[in-house]
Amino acid sequence: MDFLRPTTWAEALAAKADRPDAVPIQGGTDVMVEINFGVRRPAALLDLTRIAELATWTNQDGRLRIGAAVPYSVIIDRLGGELPGLAQAARTVGSPQIRNRGSVGGNLGAASPAGDSHPPLLAAGALVEAESRDGGVRMIPADAFYTGVKRHALRPDELIRAVHLAPATGPQYFSKVGTRNAMVIAVCSFAIALHPGERRVGTGLGSAAPTPRRALEAEEFLVKELDWAAPLAPALLDRFGELCAAAASPIDDVRGSAAYRRHAVAVMARRTLAWAWRDHLGRRAA
Repeated sequence: MDFLRPTTWAEALAAKADRPDAVPIQGGTDVMVEINFGVRRPAALLDLTRIAELATWTNQDGRLRIGAAVPYSVIIDRLGGELPGLAQAARTVGSPQIRNRGSVGGNLGAASPAGDSHPPLLAAGALVEAESRDGGVRMIPADAFYTGVKRHALRPDELIRAVHLAPATGPQYFSKVGTRNAMVIAVCSFAIALHPGERRVGTGLGSAAPTPRRALEAEEFLVKELDWAAPLAPALLDRFGELCAAAASPIDDVRGSAAYRRHAVAVMARRTLAWAWRDHLGRRAA
């Protein structure tokens, strides 16, 4: 196994162009586990830890640009007020040690259906900034990024440089079902983001389909039915939960059955919408 260790972003892009089979590594919280357990044996590792710019974030024209290596702990401590849904998801990732090493960029690169950051990225309408030496920069919408189980829309010579999100304009919530309260892979997860200025709601489902995905029919239902100044009707909550469950296409595995996952998605959808709506009405009254 070759070990490539560039010191600049330009060197990293050149290395990836010359060795498309090289697997990027930063925190190593996914890749090294797979290597240690013999799940994969890449021909080369592309170590990005020496590229300091990947661990920074900026506010550009009212949107946050979060470097691919910004760890979960920083998102929680420094960006939680602007990105509450992503910060809530980050708090559920592994142990403090993992949160100090793991990043949203790494989560995207692994593209696991169970990745905790995927649902809030979908609900918030994130863009993934990908770049290659010869093809320049591409901005990939989160809902076009996931193409299959642990597969993504990156080209072989591309690397993830950053994730772009608008600061929250309304309440956001993330919910996760696991076999215990902490340090556990999701049986299923759900995220919601209210966008009051646009009169719409964003959703994200995790570990409930071959890829993370939005519940598009449920979102469209709320656009038609929500009165943004009134309490939620129980029938509306129930229908929203049903539509979110219908968007899932889960499997039976050692962590849970498909039927349980559909049921759990419906419950999480109802609860998170109710929590977010309570906060929304509270802001209006303040």
